[in-house]
Amino acid sequence: MASQLISVSSYEAHNQLEISLRQAFDLLQSKLRPPFSLTIPDPQEYTLLNQAILYGHLHAIVIDGYKLFLSLLVGIVNELYGKLVDSVKEQLIWVTKEMIDVSATGIDSLLVCLMRQIVGGDFSDGNLWLCFELVSLCLSKWDCLLQEKPVVLTSALYTFLRLLADHCRVSNNLKLEMLRQMEIEFCVKMLRDQFQLCLKIGRDLVRLLQDLFHVPEFKSIWKDLVLKPSEFRTAEYLDISQLYCIRTSTRYFLLRITPEMETQLRFLLTHVMLGNQKRYQIWFEKKFLLGPERESLIVDIVRFICCAHHPSNGIIQSNIIPRWAVIGWLLTCCKKKYIEANGRLALFYDWLFFNEKVDNIMNIEPAMLLMVCSLPKYVNFTHSLLEFLLLLVDNYDLDRKTIILRGVSSAFNSLVQKGVVHSLDVLTRCDVLSPFIRERLQNLLLNDQGKVPRDLLPVDLPGHSTQSLRLPDMSCMGNSTQSTQEQLTSEGDDGLSTRVVVVPGGNEVDSIERLVESIGDIIKESYERGLQTLEAILFSIVNQCNQRKTSNSICSEDLLSKITKEFESNGYRLFTSLGSLAGIVECDDEIGSATAVIIRTFIFSLNERIQEMLLLWARNGFPVGARLLSYALRLAHEAYAAGCLENSVAVAKVRESRMPLLEYHFDGYFNFLNKRKGDSSENFVSVSEMDEKAIANLVDSAFTAYRHFLSSSRVMSQKESDTSLSKLLFSDLKDCSDWKRIRMKNLFCNIFCYLSDLSICEEDIIRLLIEKLDYVDLTEMQFQIGLKKFSLFGDNHKLVFHLIKNSLNWNSVEQHKLWGLIRSELPVSEVQVEKIILEFFCSGKIDVNLSAIAAGGLLTLCSSCAPTSALVGTIMSLPNNFFQDFAAAALATWAASNASMLFDSITEFAEKLKSKNTCSTFLNSTETEINQSTILWLLNYYNAQGINVSNMLSNLYPNS
Repeated sequence: MASQLISVSSYEAHNQLEISLRQAFDLLQSKLRPPFSLTIPDPQEYTLLNQAILYGHLHAIVIDGYKLFLSLLVGIVNELYGKLVDSVKEQLIWVTKEMIDVSATGIDSLLVCLMRQIVGGDFSDGNLWLCFELVSLCLSKWDCLLQEKPVVLTSALYTFLRLLADHCRVSNNLKLEMLRQMEIEFCVKMLRDQFQLCLKIGRDLVRLLQDLFHVPEFKSIWKDLVLKPSEFRTAEYLDISQLYCIRTSTRYFLLRITPEMETQLRFLLTHVMLGNQKRYQIWFEKKFLLGPERESLIVDIVRFICCAHHPSNGIIQSNIIPRWAVIGWLLTCCKKKYIEANGRLALFYDWLFFNEKVDNIMNIEPAMLLMVCSLPKYVNFTHSLLEFLLLLVDNYDLDRKTIILRGVSSAFNSLVQKGVVHSLDVLTRCDVLSPFIRERLQNLLLNDQGKVPRDLLPVDLPGHSTQSLRLPDMSCMGNSTQSTQEQLTSEGDDGLSTRVVVVPGGNEVDSIERLVESIGDIIKESYERGLQTLEAILFSIVNQCNQRKTSNSICSEDLLSKITKEFESNGYRLFTSLGSLAGIVECDDEIGSATAVIIRTFIFSLNERIQEMLLLWARNGFPVGARLLSYALRLAHEAYAAGCLENSVAVAKVRESRMPLLEYHFDGYFNFLNKRKGDSSENFVSVSEMDEKAIANLVDSAFTAYRHFLSSSRVMSQKESDTSLSKLLFSDLKDCSDWKRIRMKNLFCNIFCYLSDLSICEEDIIRLLIEKLDYVDLTEMQFQIGLKKFSLFGDNHKLVFHLIKNSLNWNSVEQHKLWGLIRSELPVSEVQVEKIILEFFCSGKIDVNLSAIAAGGLLTLCSSCAPTSALVGTIMSLPNNFFQDFAAAALATWAASNASMLFDSITEFAEKLKSKNTCSTFLNSTETEINQSTILWLLNYYNAQGINVSNMLSNLYPNS
């Protein structure tokens, strides 16, 4: 009996193809050993023989160039590859290499089928192994494939360029690094040596290269592609616009969709009725899109649906779920903004270069219907898609904008002429759409160049030169516009935010001045672009300071006055007080706002000019300190809640944690670092380079920035000289306590974790904590204090006593809450409790009414502490003037919980008295008076136990 070919679960039916192969092998096994027959079998026997050979991986005499043999192999790869055992997969690759050597008929189909089995966004060992084997095969069999099957090499180029975009997001992985280098080697070899073949891919080659612009090897290719076409030694290639005009064949889009995925998508689009699709979509998402990096497949699926699945008229006219609805669902599945941006680019890409003589109307139909059919219920979705398309027109390629204008205009006209929509009035006269969007669309249809000045060029870094055409950073078009105050943010190639910011040319100061002058108009057109411009201004300031260009710097006061005025005139107030935002549920001003951009940039740069601007805002009455503190506290809370501060954690977990500020801060951090690197030869910074230590440092830096601001605020303020940093912190903390985006308990926990030197044992802060927290929060905080995660009171017993003394004037509820916290911390701290007790009872005349709660608190504190000789000696030496039974009650509590240690401590104390070596730590004079209540309690306790107490009494009273 032949060994099993595939792994089959107990609940799965047997596969008929595998059964037929195994039966053929069992039947002809004896004929597969030498000597082989030289007679040609009949067709039926020949089929059985090929099936048996395939099963046993042997060669025999063939008469069709292995055509049937390879067709069987293709069937196995398409139907069974995912279930094949590892040894069979290895043999499959070996057989494939052998078939290349004999130029087998159909080897190109087999290689393409194997490429389709590489799953995008899948970093499992099996998937990376297949990727490694195939790229190795393409390199080792280069000459043979180039001569016999060059189309395989173009398919491989498309495949590995697309995979590289995923693989370059991960670093510090040796296995992946080796694979990545081989993929780069193959792709660069193809582009440099066989560019005439690469041209066959068409315009999507440009789209794929965009995602790899940050990789040094591809950055140089891109520059040659745009500026030096002769470098490719291909006579027919003169300009990148030629690539724009070549429509990409549908076979390339199939390369990034596995056969199983294709089957399920085609079933969804040909059999499932609109309204019944939800359970199919949920199943599809769990099957193919579930995983930290699998989301990148959405881009490939959108491209496949637009360009490779064209339904018949019968299906279009039926109630089957249309393509536009599936694409709309896929775009809503995007959690990462850069993937959403790339998904939209995949949707609109053919629009940019549409030519009705070359392109298919079905490629652009889904985008149009998605915009139209989303009205009016999902107007924001339509608005964001239209805004994205218009941004593409304005920014994709400034030097070839006429080509793009012509392409988009032609797309709209063809959609009307072919009857996809009856008229464009559905968009241009739609009252629910933004008037600005409608006006820009009308201008586009009239071939108006729009309102953006031609001298504004997209650059990555203010102050760095750029070519007239560079790799378009599609992240500037990444996010749905939900409101005018939501920042259009999108992630770059490493999963993080990067943006296209329009910056005028000229020197740094001129650039800043021109940006400041234009920011008002930009905000009116698009709030999101206004935020991008603000960030460009701030980074230009940082860049200017780093280069020590201060002689011609712009006045900070004039700068912030202009910025403040322009944002306020457009309905946004900078550094709004948190209290005024507390009741607005949908408002999250700490994310994607102008205030957040300023705070985030200051945290990353600690730039003196930006700090000067913050201080000026604060002097003008803006609650800058409170907003900085709130941002840092929330960032720390979300990092902790996401599990990024305690154990080793994959940073992809940040993306899954649904912690919006943490993700926003990460985006900005990597965008800032990568801008600082600019065009240097350093590696592009990847999110995967972060570990828990780096994340902790990122959180620490937010509090460091707040400290810088606080210290400078104190120095520059004209308040009384005794204003301490703790007082300033308390003032900011009061404002933060009105903000509902972070639970109050978490806010105070982080205050004592990260700003302990300014908050420990500070009466105002601790009283505010007690005022704001309910008993549930206080109890949870007590647990954390007991675990020594942070400290409220520190190790200085004098400060603790001072706080206790001042608390005597608090109300009873506040005092009880305070003592609950004290009881949680002091027993596990280094504070000498005996000194606090001694100072309390020996501090002079005490009002028993005011001190009753404190005395009860000290008693329960004693019960929580171990009866050490120092503590017991102090208790037994307390004066007898008030709360006479306090000392006896403390001893009685210890006798019940830790009698052995108690009486050891009493014996030690008595011996010290006898030897007159009493510890001065807890006694104020050489003559020690024993507390009467403790003597009475001891007598009663020993008598009840039947123990002779005379020896101890003689020690306690040596002179009697």
